[in-house]
Amino acid sequence: MDDRTVNLLGDYLRARRELVRPADVGLPETARRRVPGLRREEVATLAGISVDYYLGLEQGRDRRPSAEILRALAQALRLDESATTHLFTLAGSVPRSRGRAHRHRVSPTLARLIGSWSATPAFVQTHTFLVLAANPLARSLSPAHTPGTNLVRTLFLEPDNFLVEPDPRQDFVACLRGLAGAEADDPDLEALVGELSMRSESFRRLWARHDVGGRTNGRMTITHPRAGTLTLDLERFPVPSAPGQQLVVYSAEPDSRSHEALRLLAERDFNIDGRK
Repeated sequence: MDDRTVNLLGDYLRARRELVRPADVGLPETARRRVPGLRREEVATLAGISVDYYLGLEQGRDRRPSAEILRALAQALRLDESATTHLFTLAGSVPRSRGRAHRHRVSPTLARLIGSWSATPAFVQTHTFLVLAANPLARSLSPAHTPGTNLVRTLFLEPDNFLVEPDPRQDFVACLRGLAGAEADDPDLEALVGELSMRSESFRRLWARHDVGGRTNGRMTITHPRAGTLTLDLERFPVPSAPGQQLVVYSAEPDSRSHEALRLLAERDFNIDGRK
């Protein structure tokens, strides 16, 4: 962590404590109070740390506050989830999710949005590639996009339902590690990795490489039983309102055969010859 990052952390702490009214944390407000918001010693007391240590954080003398201290400060300063994430980011740390249940719930707004995209295949997945919601065109494109299906599991154990080129297995495993991040003890991840490690030698080999990242976008070809071969571009977008979720969208070049095939699939009136 460099000096600039530490100073940004101190500036953030100072700005946030000035926004908290004493009454918000059960402290009396008096006319003699000379600073807006909370005093440093009040934040320290609420967070259960020494005043000198807190002062060091604001002044940049401490370069590596622990996750426990950051969580205590977030609670003392009444930070919401976004503000807490920003606090951890400035400290060079990664906040542990307050709960994993939200990752399996798609907001009605997002579900309604992708449902309105009649010509664009789109679905929402978790950090472990579990499909949570998909619009009709995404489901028509592949049975792997059915809500409740895990894409990585399907790719390694039911490859006939995931006919994609180039072979996406290495990218998917690297993305899985990257999306899991610091939550390697996540039950969903442990269950998935455990099952695939026992049942798939190729997954076991790729997981042992410890590759992180993989492609989050790119061009691929999908073999469809009725539409034939489609060349599509894929983009993955994080869902800010639901950390751990991603919106995945396919698109085809305008006026291409793949674009026309998507249109016909959307109309559910596509035959093997490509005629309506």
